[in-house]
Amino acid sequence: MSSITPPHSIREARREEIPAIVALVNRAFYIEQQHFLEGVRTNAADVLAMRSKGVFFVMDNPPDGLLATIYVELRGEQAYFGMLAVEPEVQGLGLGQALIAHAEAFAREHGCRVMDLKVLSPRKELVPFYRNLGYRESGTEEFVSTRPLKPGIECHKILMRKPL
Repeated sequence: MSSITPPHSIREARREEIPAIVALVNRAFYIEQQHFLEGVRTNAADVLAMRSKGVFFVMDNPPDGLLATIYVELRGEQAYFGMLAVEPEVQGLGLGQALIAHAEAFAREHGCRVMDLKVLSPRKELVPFYRNLGYRESGTEEFVSTRPLKPGIECHKILMRKPL
């Protein structure tokens, strides 16, 4: 990857970028595949279906391609973000935080009063990360997946919320 020179612009993803989004998400979520879920995180059909209900924002670094992505769905006064993915070799540089801030601003501009997200319970490092950004646990939800869990793994969703 060529040098990363912040700040990066954030823009709405284009339809032709779906394969690049899929590849980025699967690289960024590889930790799930290594530790507790079988198979890849997403595919083009999933991203296309999500795109029909919400928007993907991306951050890129020409000529290397996408550095990060986030999905945002507006639900009345509530918004939801998910599938936050940062290229593994540039994680820890604040790109994810910048995308979250952009998602929150987008939601506020559209009249949303809260932002929700869901964290899979085996990803214990994510709850403190989101707490530092103002999110608080608001409940739990059963994890239902088309991908099987690895033997001996228990998983549920941790719901988190932040007032906007």
